[in-house]
Amino acid sequence: MTTELVGARDLTIRYGRTLIVSEASMTIQSGDLTALVGRSGAGKTTLLLTLAGLLRPASGQLTWPNLDPRRDIGLVFQAPSLLPELTAAENVALPLRLRSVAAPEAYRRARAALGELLIEAPDAMPNELSGGQQQRVAVARVLAAEPRLVLADEPTGSLDRAGADIVLAALRRHVQAVDGALIVATHDEDLVAGLPQRLKLVDGVVRQGVSA
Repeated sequence: MTTELVGARDLTIRYGRTLIVSEASMTIQSGDLTALVGRSGAGKTTLLLTLAGLLRPASGQLTWPNLDPRRDIGLVFQAPSLLPELTAAENVALPLRLRSVAAPEAYRRARAALGELLIEAPDAMPNELSGGQQQRVAVARVLAAEPRLVLADEPTGSLDRAGADIVLAALRRHVQAVDGALIVATHDEDLVAGLPQRLKLVDGVVRQGVSA
């Protein structure tokens, strides 16, 4: 049985004076694996930030019936933004420590998440990792927090095909394990093909559906 995680009704989003989304209604349910597609500049990032509760819509109703947005939503950005003075494991554990998770548990979860992303050097500094490895560490940082809804903004843009496949597989395993949902904004056609649901953003209109 699915559970509604996000509900939007007549949602309008503006960035300054620019209309991003016009009176959209959509539902995100547990089990959804969704590709968010649209041209560059269409507002995919703005839509993700709004669904996460970080941007306020201009009008309409946005609810999270079975989520606490502060704890249950994880955001993966295109740039890894790792702290250079911390190891990979320390970068992943930091958000947990800031939430008062005890150090042994935080580092256990950090190392498990890094293992899911095939990072074999948890004690490496960011400058010792390739760009693709740094991005996988950033994904691990989100997964270690165990969110039910993962919103990922071009998470594979800097990765080769093998790295992109590792990330998508880890994201899918995670949301299935927590009975959650995944939305990935992407231009990667292979990634789109691996996600059964679609959100398409065109000229401010969001269309929700299932891929062929």
